[in-house]
Amino acid sequence: MGLDNQPQTLELCVIEGDGIGREVIPAAIDVLLRVAPDVQIRTASAGFECFQQNGTSLPEETLQAARDCTAVLFGATSSPAYPVEGYFSPIVRLRRTLLAYANLRPAQHLPVPTSREGVDMLVVRENTEDLYIGHEHMENEGKTGIAEKVITREATERVAKLAYELATRVGRKKVTIVHKANVLPKSDGLFRRVAMEIAANYPQIITDELYVDTAAYWMVKDPNRFDVILTPNLYGDILSDMAAAWGGGLGLAPSLSLGDRVAIAEPVHGSAPDIAGKGIANPTAAIMSVAMLLRHYWNRLEAADRVDKAVRVTLSEGDHTVDIYTQGAMSTKDFTASVIANL
Repeated sequence: MGLDNQPQTLELCVIEGDGIGREVIPAAIDVLLRVAPDVQIRTASAGFECFQQNGTSLPEETLQAARDCTAVLFGATSSPAYPVEGYFSPIVRLRRTLLAYANLRPAQHLPVPTSREGVDMLVVRENTEDLYIGHEHMENEGKTGIAEKVITREATERVAKLAYELATRVGRKKVTIVHKANVLPKSDGLFRRVAMEIAANYPQIITDELYVDTAAYWMVKDPNRFDVILTPNLYGDILSDMAAAWGGGLGLAPSLSLGDRVAIAEPVHGSAPDIAGKGIANPTAAIMSVAMLLRHYWNRLEAADRVDKAVRVTLSEGDHTVDIYTQGAMSTKDFTASVIANL
């Protein structure tokens, strides 16, 4: 969807998923409905437990609900660390099926001990191709594994346009194109070339470029160097996780995947089976993902600002869950109540 368009009826397909997804997603919905009570909620199932019960990790009725609503809030799902016949990652399939081609991952300073002053960056990651297309096969009698890396002009153009349009809209000043074109001139070289072509249409935005290994170095040494990062799928996955360390950690990291007519909001963290059901999970990432949905898809800027500020005030007052630090830790419900009180 164009960034300035807004659906007339706000419908949200809610997929809690597995583990702590069933705790943090309801918390985020509680916050959302305080600032946008007109949003209509439609629940659906996906994840490993869904696979065990139904034989698929992403039922067709869930896909249809996501298509109908055009906006999705997706919780964490568990994935086996070993091959399970018939199982696939539901979030990867959902992004590709709905063509949510741009993943937005902000990393901003939050008032928690693990965050870094001054950090304020946004990683824009192409979300539909690269090595993540899943084209793998074995050769040499199972002794050689081969994966295909696919970069297309079409996918690069659309994610680059979105990155520069977004940078212009929210007042970002610089876009850093990250690639490895010196080693992969056909694939990453195409990404670099097309991104530079798009950049030429936005002279008000400073554009520079880095090889991905150099970008990783600067991410560790001086993350304040970055404003917006535009990069292919695999590099974006890695760099955005690195960036999350400066924003307080993966437990605080939100994300939003955008397409032309769809948005998928999702906390970055996993299903955390070790703490699932204990009522101590941190809902911050899920709540901030809802704020991104309000801001970048539904264009509810005031509501998004209220949510962002409420989270920051809550953390600055010392309210926190156990992952921040153990002393004085609150339950998921109590922390959520504090955020709501600070709206």
